Amino acid sequence: MMRILSALFALLLITAPAMAERIKDLGHFQGLRSNQLTGYGIVVGLAGTGDDNLEYTTQGMRSVASRFGMQLPAGVNPALKNAAAVIITADLPAFAKPGERLDITVAAMGKAKSLRGGTLLMSPLQGADGQIYAMAQGNLAVGGLGIDAADGSKITVNVPTAGRIPGGATVERAVDAGFATTPELRFNLAEADLTTVGRVANAINASLGAGRARAIDAVTVAIAAPQGAELRTALMGQIEDLSVDPADAAAKVIVNARTGTVVINGAVRIAPAAVTHGKLTVKVNENYRVSQPEGFSRGQTAVVPKSNIDVEEERRPMFRFAGGASLADIVKAVNAIGASPADLVAILEALKEAGAMKAELVVL
Repeated sequence: MMRILSALFALLLITAPAMAERIKDLGHFQGLRSNQLTGYGIVVGLAGTGDDNLEYTTQGMRSVASRFGMQLPAGVNPALKNAAAVIITADLPAFAKPGERLDITVAAMGKAKSLRGGTLLMSPLQGADGQIYAMAQGNLAVGGLGIDAADGSKITVNVPTAGRIPGGATVERAVDAGFATTPELRFNLAEADLTTVGRVANAINASLGAGRARAIDAVTVAIAAPQGAELRTALMGQIEDLSVDPADAAAKVIVNARTGTVVINGAVRIAPAAVTHGKLTVKVNENYRVSQPEGFSRGQTAVVPKSNIDVEEERRPMFRFAGGASLADIVKAVNAIGASPADLVAILEALKEAGAMKAELVVL
């Protein structure tokens, strides 16, 4: 029974009684978010695993050479097996200041076979507005490995065409969060919930005074605040440490049909229902026997097929869910009949279709 239980519920979400959580754990203030940066660069120092003569790599190398006053002859495309064109990505955190370091990810954009052992040349990182916010450079740390042999055989471990440079970018420009000049502060929940957003607004009003906060929708709480970054920073810190009892999660069942993983949270309840789940097995065995003619007859010896057909129907008793059956009742009943993960998926879908399970069924 325990083996079946562990196979069916690899990950079991049980909704415990509501516990107080800090407001900072439920969402974030509008404007205080990270910003995505991206850039184009050249990785050099590769051991013959680069892009070779790809045009954009050649153009990139010409641009790099021109920075140092070098001019490559017109019409000459150098062999660049030791260089590769790459795309660089990074996240710029809120309140990041010039001089701070960022981790960056570097990925080949052409036919490079591996970036292992390469060095990224200085490259600008731009935001969505086209402005440069950081400069990237450094030696790549590549977890993958790719090797080609002379006879055409090859071996690849993980992904050798992407790597990271811890602290590989330096912030050059700060992003104005804008929270200091907005008419009011706005706090956004990570997950929409009408009950929780109301409780957040009530907790803020109880701490700061009636009428300071109001719920605008299922996600946002608007908070009246004084002007000025210093005053608002102190106010946001005070709000984030307030405790709130979030609403219970909605009843939900998540099924991964490929792996057989089933997740059922504790809010799921079953209406009165009866379930039976059987299995019909048909076995066909083909055998052969030799038919010999009798006595002095003119018959001939022949091989005659002989088929045996057996039908087995596994009989399982019907079990009944009483009204308001809980997660424990579902687990107990399913294990009693020895249902496999595929059988459990079929049972849950049937209960949902019959209207006996009042929960959202998500099939991945």
